[in-house]
Amino acid sequence: MYNRIILIGRLVADPELRYTQSAVAYTRFRIAVDRRYTNKQGERETDFIDIVTWRGLAENCAKFTRKGSLVCVEGSLQINRFE
Repeated sequence: MYNRIILIGRLVADPELRYTQSAVAYTRFRIAVDRRYTNKQGERETDFIDIVTWRGLAENCAKFTRKGSLVCVEGSLQINRFE
């Protein structure tokens, strides 16, 4: 099995840089990704996808990106379910 995803979209808000109790950096941010095709009204629908980055990449995301930045995200897809 293979779990790989590539997304291109714009940041909805500034990334939030935080640290775990063991001092590992991570950021959380959401990107808006337009769908490829238009709906019946001729409008493109948008999906909002939550992203988490770790360690040095997390620090770089917080330092170099802001709300509205165009980003390309490559990684694995993980879906968390809460009840």
